[in-house]
Amino acid sequence: MKTINPKQLETIERKWFIVDAKWQTLGRIATKIAMVLRWKEKVNFASYVDNWDYVIVLNADKFNVTWNKLSDKMYYTHSWYLGWVKEANLSQLLVKKPTKALELAVSWMLPKNKQRANMLARLKLVTWSEHNFSAQKPQELKL
Repeated sequence: MKTINPKQLETIERKWFIVDAKWQTLGRIATKIAMVLRWKEKVNFASYVDNWDYVIVLNADKFNVTWNKLSDKMYYTHSWYLGWVKEANLSQLLVKKPTKALELAVSWMLPKNKQRANMLARLKLVTWSEHNFSAQKPQELKL
C-alpha cells in the first residue's frame, strides 16, 4: 500500500463552515474552531500542506466565560520599549475590540510556526448574526 502525498493531489476542495458563538463557552468554541482550521481529521492531512478550510463565526462577541474571567483574565501587549507594557482585562478588551478575544484564543491553540498567519486568515469573525459569504455555501458546524 502506497502512502498518498497530499502535494500530489490535483484539487484540494476547501469547505466553508459556519459557527454561531452565541452563548457558547470561549475555550470550548476556540478549540473546535482551531481543530477545523488545522483539520487534523482529514484523510489527506499533512502538516506542511495548505489544505485548510474556512470558518465563519457569527456573534463572535457574544460568547460566555466561566467564573470571574471577565475581570480576572488579563491580556498584555508590549511595544518593546522599556516599561511600555499595557494590560487590559477581558471586559475592557471586549469594549475596545469585540472579536479580539476569540481571535487570540484560537491563535494560541494553533501551531506556533509560519503557517499560523495563513490559518488565521481563513477565520472570518462577524459580530452580527448574518454574513456576506453566502456565495461560498457554508455548512453548519455542530459544536
